[in-house]
Amino acid sequence: MKDFEALLAESVTVHGHICAGQVIGVRMSMLALQRIGIDDPRGADRKKLYVLVEIDRCATDAIQSVTGCSLGKRSMYFHDLGVMAATFVNLETGRAVRVTAREEARDLADRYCRQGGDKYSRQLEAYKVMAEDELFLVQDVAVDIPAVNLPGRPLKRVQCSNCHDWVQDGREVDRDGELLCRSCAFGRYYRMVETAE
Repeated sequence: MKDFEALLAESVTVHGHICAGQVIGVRMSMLALQRIGIDDPRGADRKKLYVLVEIDRCATDAIQSVTGCSLGKRSMYFHDLGVMAATFVNLETGRAVRVTAREEARDLADRYCRQGGDKYSRQLEAYKVMAEDELFLVQDVAVDIPAVNLPGRPLKRVQCSNCHDWVQDGREVDRDGELLCRSCAFGRYYRMVETAE
């Protein structure tokens, strides 16, 4: 695996700017990959790795950059929990770790970087050198990943009986034998508008 500075530079290119979340995501990924035995996540080990992220913030872009996992490749899954955490799974061995950024690391930042810039700049610099056990909580975990969430071709496709959209990967809802997309079953996140033509 590349060193921290090289991975951070690549992550910044993907994300568009450097921030504390980039540092956290890169370090989190490096630590987790080492713990689960993944040496080449974007090369030889790319089909062995699966990541579940719990937040849609800067660190997730860094995790994607370091690991090569993504939603489009179906090697990353987003659980919208709002927690600065991710679980990294070695699909070959089943070994998994959940890494959470410690909230108290924010307060420890001044111990590592006392001068220059605002508190966010100091946090960014401190997170680069802070001890892993002060920056992260690492937990060995077990993860059951449904087959419909794994990379590969869709295992199933069905047509919604209401709107007729095609639903893949077991995301349909069975209501008394009627197969519905989740939008028809639970409500849409959008609403239709009339357009003048």
